[in-house]
Amino acid sequence: MIQIGDNCPIFTLPNQFGQPFNISDSLGKKTLVIYFYPKDDTPGCTKEACSFRDRFEEFKDLGCEVIGISSDSEQKHSEFAQKHRLPFILLSDQQKSVRKQFGVPGNLFGLIPGRVTYIIGKDKKVKGIFNSLLNPEGHIQHALELVKKQ
Repeated sequence: MIQIGDNCPIFTLPNQFGQPFNISDSLGKKTLVIYFYPKDDTPGCTKEACSFRDRFEEFKDLGCEVIGISSDSEQKHSEFAQKHRLPFILLSDQQKSVRKQFGVPGNLFGLIPGRVTYIIGKDKKVKGIFNSLLNPEGHIQHALELVKKQ
């Protein structure tokens, strides 16, 4: 599991448009808010995604890029993003390889993928981690507070 102060893992995953997204293209240029979530179109994940959407301009004004990652397919991500007008990148980690690189824990005996948000600074290091499956909206508030301190 990566910790505060560790370097951000390097990875490439397909986005909701089926195009490869290489994290190296964004690292060091902006503060990154990378959030792992269990599944598109579930109540908690929809609440979290829509909360990021509703505060997206704040993140953007602070020089952040928001990136959501789950094991759903690119097609499912595309439908989810369109349905809820999500203005940020969703990445498909169907093999759960990036989830493993970050060390995102599972919850409820590993049956439900964890919900963890990472703040990555312009120095490419992890500045903050928020881990809570049951408080999806708390991820947005925690991320904003950390970003504002950067």
